[in-house]
Amino acid sequence: MTRHCRLTLPSLLLPLFAQAAATADNAAPSGPLEVVTIFGQGQTRQVHTLARDDLQQALPGSSPLKTLEKVPGVSFQASDPFGSYELSTHFSIRGFSQNQLGFTLDGVPLGDMTYGPNSGLPVSRAISSDNIGRVAVSQGAGTLATASTSNLGGTVQFFSLAPSDTAGASANVTVGSAHTRRSFVRLDSGLLESGVKAYLSATRQRTDKSKGWGEQNLDQFNARLRYAAPGLRLDAFVNTADRHEVDYADLSLEMVRRLGYGWDNYAPDWQRAVDAANGRYSGGVTNADDAYFLGRGLRRDTLAGATLDLETGRTGALKTTLYHHDNKGQGHWYTPYQRSPSGVPIAIRTTEYSIDRNGAIVDWSYEIGRHTVSAGAWGERSRHGLRRNFYNVDGPQDSDRFLSDPFLTLFRQEFVTTTRQFYLADTMTLDKLTLDAGFKAPRTHIVARSLEGTRAAGTLTAAQAFLPQAGANYRFSRADEIFLSLAKNMRAYLPGNNGPFSASQAAFDAGAARLQPETSVTADLGYRFRRAQVQGSISVYHAAFDNRQLSVANCIGIANCPSTFVNVGKVETSGIEAAAAWKPAPAWSWFNAATYNDSRYRSDYLDADSPVRDAAGNGVVRAAGKRVVDNARVLFNSELSFERAGWFGRASAHFTGKRYYTYLNDASVPAFWLASLGAGYRLASSGVFREVTIQLNVGNLFDKRYFSTVGTNGFRNTDPDGSFATLLSGAPRQVFISLGGKI
Repeated sequence: MTRHCRLTLPSLLLPLFAQAAATADNAAPSGPLEVVTIFGQGQTRQVHTLARDDLQQALPGSSPLKTLEKVPGVSFQASDPFGSYELSTHFSIRGFSQNQLGFTLDGVPLGDMTYGPNSGLPVSRAISSDNIGRVAVSQGAGTLATASTSNLGGTVQFFSLAPSDTAGASANVTVGSAHTRRSFVRLDSGLLESGVKAYLSATRQRTDKSKGWGEQNLDQFNARLRYAAPGLRLDAFVNTADRHEVDYADLSLEMVRRLGYGWDNYAPDWQRAVDAANGRYSGGVTNADDAYFLGRGLRRDTLAGATLDLETGRTGALKTTLYHHDNKGQGHWYTPYQRSPSGVPIAIRTTEYSIDRNGAIVDWSYEIGRHTVSAGAWGERSRHGLRRNFYNVDGPQDSDRFLSDPFLTLFRQEFVTTTRQFYLADTMTLDKLTLDAGFKAPRTHIVARSLEGTRAAGTLTAAQAFLPQAGANYRFSRADEIFLSLAKNMRAYLPGNNGPFSASQAAFDAGAARLQPETSVTADLGYRFRRAQVQGSISVYHAAFDNRQLSVANCIGIANCPSTFVNVGKVETSGIEAAAAWKPAPAWSWFNAATYNDSRYRSDYLDADSPVRDAAGNGVVRAAGKRVVDNARVLFNSELSFERAGWFGRASAHFTGKRYYTYLNDASVPAFWLASLGAGYRLASSGVFREVTIQLNVGNLFDKRYFSTVGTNGFRNTDPDGSFATLLSGAPRQVFISLGGKI
């Protein structure tokens, strides 16, 4: 498969770049190229933007992250067709995993969007996908103004749709495979005489898992108000989400060989789960970890904020944002490793979360001559609670609720994280040359308390007084440009699970003094072109990590043994990526994107459990030179689109290369191709309805069996026999029909 990909990339991409060179001239295109991806013209760094038209043709309800998998350098994996099953969602850019990236919604920080929430929430809960207007991806370095302390790599910025000037209602209904029923309704007030306009929307999604038993459900409410007057604009929003999802069983390579890709947990067969907990296995099962009765995730969020934009003189602007986020969450596992007081050999083990965070962002800009000077500050205080409880069960009762009154608490911690960040930047325009330079100064301070159990308490501070960033863009013509960007970034320590405070007090005390926050230095060089029928970009990049910190899983997650938190030293990433959009005829467009990424650990690291010993007798893992886990060297996406006289269609093929899930690279999942299809008809008006659309979406068109997500139970040093269950299989072919319109 890899050999075939190497042959395919040049054959698809080179003709497009050849045509660009053959038709090069210094004149600007006669009109805008009607393609869905904007290649960041004028930017001093690599930027791609997906517009509203592109988002609308995705399967309604799809995570906005899933729509980004077409962008060069981006990898997205999930085990469901919507990309919204949170435990399975893995997103990376150029080898940077999602907890090393920055995410914002209308400037409000979403944290690193990890499954075990500690300071943020996924965008799929922050706002309904129907209310997102565009998404901007910066693959290398995000802007200095981005409110994030996790963006070692790139940033993803989501921008919501404003309320409409026209009063009315819009709705969309989707039905399809796995008993999917999804409905979205939005009411717009239109522009009132007072200068106010607003909308209120509701989303309800119900879908069965594609294998096994259980539903994955989401209810959302979004409200937004805008007031505009000369010299000012006020935006305010309140978004809520209530998500309940039943988990898929984690798989191993050995389990798939023995039980198949369709294997899942026991529910609703309670007796089989009890028998397995008592050591009586059936149907090919050989051990207690092949399956459990049930796993479940519950999340409830409220995100609210307000932004005031003011003009300060003829060339100045001041923007102030206040926001609040609160979260309540529980993850349930029916574990055979703890007996209930009722005598049943199973208990419900929970990981319970709470978040209460409040913040403010101030951005100021001023134009003076050839310079645009900007400065700003961001401050946030977040209180995060984390606990591990066990609850009694005496049968297969309904546990789709937030549980209380545990019979055992394993640990309980509280974290208060205070973040402040300042930045200063200047952009200078000199005819064909644009230069920008600046720096940011972040500081994150965590105070952890251990209220029950043996997990660590203490304080950690990650701070840098000067993280510089510089970029340049030179325009050879109105259609050709090169860009260069350089940036240094830092990632703050994490409260909660899978961070330094997950260790015992003794381990934390022994290692805290030597801890250093992760830092990266990235360089990006690229070329963009734009012609009447084709546009594209090609870039090369390099990133150097220092103090890369890894969590090494020592057992299956449900067994409660702590992971090992280690510093693996240096990691280096180099790569090349290219994208081109060709419009051979008014109704047709063809988009291709290719990425080659080489990310490797450059240092060995110490691990007491390793059988390999160094000269001093310490356990050592020989990771130097090994490839970074969950990172495909080759990614490729090809998408052919058609739109004419109301009809539209899109066919895409996506390739993901081999990925390792052990630090010593002795276990991996194979490369795979995945195809999808979408088509429909859009009618401008029909009676009282406007913009009536019927749409068909088919995911995994050729019903491919493959592994989507790796690392759901973490990553290990080694897994030579393929027995570590940390994989999820992808969804089979599924078909959906959607009907939408406005009145």
